[in-house]
Amino acid sequence: MTELNARQEEFAKALFEAYDTNTPLNEEEWKDVVTDDETAYAVQDAVVKLKGKPTAGYKVSLTSKETQDMFDADSPLYGQQVAERFLQSPADVDLQMLNEPLLEVELTFRAKEDLQPSDTLEDLFHKVTVAGALELPDARFVDWFPDLGKYNVMADCAVGGLVVYGEEHDADSVFENVDDAANVHAVLFKDGEKLKEGVSSEVLGNPFKSLQWLVQKLAEQGKAFTKGQMVSSGTFVLPPKLTAGKWEVEFDSGLGNVVVNAKQVLKAGGKIG
Repeated sequence: MTELNARQEEFAKALFEAYDTNTPLNEEEWKDVVTDDETAYAVQDAVVKLKGKPTAGYKVSLTSKETQDMFDADSPLYGQQVAERFLQSPADVDLQMLNEPLLEVELTFRAKEDLQPSDTLEDLFHKVTVAGALELPDARFVDWFPDLGKYNVMADCAVGGLVVYGEEHDADSVFENVDDAANVHAVLFKDGEKLKEGVSSEVLGNPFKSLQWLVQKLAEQGKAFTKGQMVSSGTFVLPPKLTAGKWEVEFDSGLGNVVVNAKQVLKAGGKIG
């Protein structure tokens, strides 16, 4: 297990405070505090521990060559999420409770039983539910996209914001086989105007490969993807900034629509969760 030095422990506390109060950090103050993957994940673990709540799921980022190149990475990375960060569609989202959110079109998977690092894609296909989703990535730094350093992305729970998911179905009832999961088409609208469209093959060729990568990565770290946990598996499109209005994505393959109503309404306490 990677031990954090005093500055890295201070970084974890600062990230938690930024999360808890929605007061973003200046990356210049934290440059080169973390310089490798293992330490970045150890800082993330420390942030999650400070939240004092169990990990309800994950998000996987950098699942295309284009996004990996943006962050000088050669593999995906993951972030842990607590339960209140997963919302069912349609969801009202107060922009003042977030920092600088983006919006991504994704598929989520939820484990119907504990997942194993030895599971094949076919095994996973029978062990999860699937739903369409809109993920709202959001960092604990000012002016973070697309220039935030990779290790700070990792330490910051992979810039996890919110995940809004649609109706869940057994994956093996939606798709005839694992390969079909690579062919989900989605169209994104903002206030009724078509903005973008994408296909699930953008996610490592097939979103089930993203899930398999995560299960195996967690196992390497002595963790497990357990029954009931959910993952947002990676975006079909390069993310636009989330602004006020109605955002809706239409999925084919019987996955339906997912809606986010983004508003500027500050609630008591000024934070989510």
